[in-house]
Amino acid sequence: MGMNVGSSSGEDEVVSTINTTPLVDVMLVLLIIFLITIPVVTQSVTLSLPKETNVVRQTKPENIELAVTKDGDVYWATALVPDQEALVARLKKVSVLNPQPEVHIRGDEKARYESVGRVMVAAQRAGILKISFVTEPPARGG
Repeated sequence: MGMNVGSSSGEDEVVSTINTTPLVDVMLVLLIIFLITIPVVTQSVTLSLPKETNVVRQTKPENIELAVTKDGDVYWATALVPDQEALVARLKKVSVLNPQPEVHIRGDEKARYESVGRVMVAAQRAGILKISFVTEPPARGG
């Protein structure tokens, strides 16, 4: 059993294949370095984010209940308000009371955003400071 260490002709042959093992090793090391340093480099602006709270609605007799139907009709408690100007006029009368009552808007889920927006604009024009939206909690599936 013999071992052939050199070529029989005695000339050095040039190896024409590229050894990719060192290249792959270097690339894996660079990838690991980038994966570790990218989260450290990422910066963000310091903000004080709002905290979400669910406050149970307290119904007080002085609160104003406005309802918006899917057709866009606005009801003050159970009385239909004929138009936008009439709503603003009624809200102006109660906006001067001390303490100012809260306006609770109950919008039908099929009501257009425009209809609810008009009620909000009317409250703003009348000088109402506190507007709340009344919603129902989602049904619990069992």
